[in-house]
Amino acid sequence: MHYEGNVIRPPSEAYSILLQATVGCSHNKCTFCGAYKGERFKIKHDDIIMEDIHFASNHCRKQKRLFICDGDALIIPQKRLLNILMEIEKQLPWVNRVGVYANTKSLKMKSIEELIELRKHGLGIAYMGLETGDDETLKAINKGADSERMIEMGQKAKQAGIKLSVTVLLGIAGRENSEKHAKETGRILSAIDPDYVGALSLMLIPGTPLFNEYEAGTFPILEPIETLRELRTMIDHTNLSNGLFHANHASNYLPIRAHLPHDKYSTLALIDEAISGNIALKPEYLRAL
Repeated sequence: MHYEGNVIRPPSEAYSILLQATVGCSHNKCTFCGAYKGERFKIKHDDIIMEDIHFASNHCRKQKRLFICDGDALIIPQKRLLNILMEIEKQLPWVNRVGVYANTKSLKMKSIEELIELRKHGLGIAYMGLETGDDETLKAINKGADSERMIEMGQKAKQAGIKLSVTVLLGIAGRENSEKHAKETGRILSAIDPDYVGALSLMLIPGTPLFNEYEAGTFPILEPIETLRELRTMIDHTNLSNGLFHANHASNYLPIRAHLPHDKYSTLALIDEAISGNIALKPEYLRAL
C-alpha cells in the first residue's frame, strides 16, 4: 500500500483495510489538532488508489470493512469517489462497509442524491468532528462551521441513510466555558441524533496553537473530576432516539459505553460514583491519543 505521512483512522476502524485516497486534511486549521501539520492536502492519483485496491484484493481478504483515509476523503469529487467505491465493490466483494471522515465543507459539496448514490455503492458510515456545540468555542478553535451548520450537515448525512459517528472533545472549552460547552454540545447532538457519539478527552499536542495558549497561561486544562462533571452534564443534556454514546477512548479517565436513551440514568449514576471517589480513574500515564 502506498501510504504517505500520518495515516489516521477512527478507533472503531482498527481492523479495517486502510485505503489512503487523500493525504492530510482539507481544512487543517483546528487549533487543537496536530495530526496533519506540515502536510499539504492532496487527492492521490487514481492509478495509485486503484493499485492499492488491487493489493488489498490479494492481501486483505479477512477484513470485512474498509476505511478511506485521510482526514477528509468525502471531499473527493463525486465521479472519482464513486469510481473508487465501485472498484472496491468489484475487487473486494467481501467488504460490507466503507467509512470516511467528513466535515461540514465536504458534506455541503455533496447533494442528498449524491450521498445516496455513494451509500448505494458501499459508503456506510461517516465520522464527523463536532468537538463542541458552543459557537463561541467553535470559533475559538477555528473549526470552520457554527453549530447550525453542524446540525444541517449531520442531518444531511443521516437523511441519505449513511450512519453518522460524531466526535466531541471534553475540555476543549477550558474551565470558564465548561458547563456551557457541555450543555450546548448535548443540545446539538440531540438535534443531529447521530448513530454514535465518541467523547474524547483533550490532550494537548506540542506545536499546536492551543498548546501555545496553554503554555502562555491563557488556556487551562481541566482536572480529571472537572472533566467527569463536564461529561455528566453533556450526557444529561443529550437525547438520542437510539444511539451509542461512548467515552472509552484511550484519552478518557473513565470508560463509558451507553446506549441512549436506555442507559442514560445508570450512566449518570456511574459517573457520580466516580466523582465521589468510589471508582478509580485511569492514571495520567496510561492516557493516550
